Amino acid sequence: MQKFNEIIDRSLVPVATKLNNQRHIAAVRDAFMLIFPLTISASLVILVNNILFSNDSFVVQLLRLSSIFPNLESAQQVLSSVANGTINIMSIFITYLVAQILAKHFEADSTLVGLTSIACFMILYPKPFNADDLNVISTQYLGAQGLFVAMIVGCLVGEFLPKLFKVKRMQIKMPEMVPPAVSRSFSSMIPIVIVVGVAAIINFLVLMIAPEGINELIYKGIQSPLRDLGGNVVGVLLLAFIQTLLFSIGIHGPNTLNAVRSAIFTEQDLANLDFVNQGGSLWDVPYKETWGILNDMFANMGGTGMTMGLIIAIFIASKRPEQREIAKMSLVPGIFQINEPIIFGLPIVLNPLLIIPFILVPMVNILIGYFVTVVWQIMPSPAIGVPWTTPGIINLFLGTGGNIVAVVVGIVCLAVSTVIYLPFVIASNRAQKIEL
Repeated sequence: MQKFNEIIDRSLVPVATKLNNQRHIAAVRDAFMLIFPLTISASLVILVNNILFSNDSFVVQLLRLSSIFPNLESAQQVLSSVANGTINIMSIFITYLVAQILAKHFEADSTLVGLTSIACFMILYPKPFNADDLNVISTQYLGAQGLFVAMIVGCLVGEFLPKLFKVKRMQIKMPEMVPPAVSRSFSSMIPIVIVVGVAAIINFLVLMIAPEGINELIYKGIQSPLRDLGGNVVGVLLLAFIQTLLFSIGIHGPNTLNAVRSAIFTEQDLANLDFVNQGGSLWDVPYKETWGILNDMFANMGGTGMTMGLIIAIFIASKRPEQREIAKMSLVPGIFQINEPIIFGLPIVLNPLLIIPFILVPMVNILIGYFVTVVWQIMPSPAIGVPWTTPGIINLFLGTGGNIVAVVVGIVCLAVSTVIYLPFVIASNRAQKIEL
């Protein structure tokens, strides 16, 4: 462990320090930190709705709350709108904040730069369509699925618009008696017209090859090559790698790959369930190498990236107060597989030190699941479907119909995850000291 820490200190810490000080990465990191209160509030609402007010919830089924309160699920409507004003429009927040933070770096008008960034993001957004005689736009890419484009737009607008503001020939001078707000708007008009005009041209060119826009182009570019991937451990590992890699650069990996996973594995998961319902043994299910078995059961404790291991590692080794506070606030959502607070709070997104274990940990645990169920066969396959909010380890117990070995394996997976995350958490502490 000591040698591994030394290797990280020599190789990764200097690189991470330079990257964290790079203005675009710092702007993205700070933007995610600024929206953390909104992220955590939305996560807590999702937690309450799915744990206390859903008939499929592990807690509701355990306590039989649905029999006590027949209309339990209707209570979800009270809090469901919170997501519309928080995580469902996260991309708008990010594109504004990234551009605003960069504008402050250049000592430019941060408000106008941020607003222009939103304008460019919406110019590049999928075009409206007609539905029931109404002109509407899809909300699909306003949330986490639009983050990649939002970050790129924020960085580009935040980089170039402040420089155009400083070009004297582009400034429209107003008399001194004109109110400052009006004068500021006229002074910035030509640069803003240029930037939104360039965004419109880019959108026009993109629409020529992708009628649904740049967001759909990126989405399909990721989805299409994976559609014919077979249902085996190699396919599960590849999907896990791509999912965490996408999340680490700001694209919502689980949402982006959901259609791919469904196309590949749904039929196999249903065949397993039918086999069990017909009296078959979990030891003999026909498909043991599915996403639902290997990833969701063994490699998803705390959510994508097995971030429950990261939370524990922070409690063990981190001396950074902000990390420990974020870990405390992320613990309860993480227990129920909701990890947006830890992903966007630390953040893991574009964090060079944490991206490595974030990608590595689920792949290691998928292999553990593969060996214990397929190669060594020391436990049955956890092929019984359980609600996605069921806490890790408990889901293995229920998914195997109450197998105790599965509980032990779950504890081992969590321990392995924590051990892998630990040196990177320690390195992040050292990197902060160098930055300071």
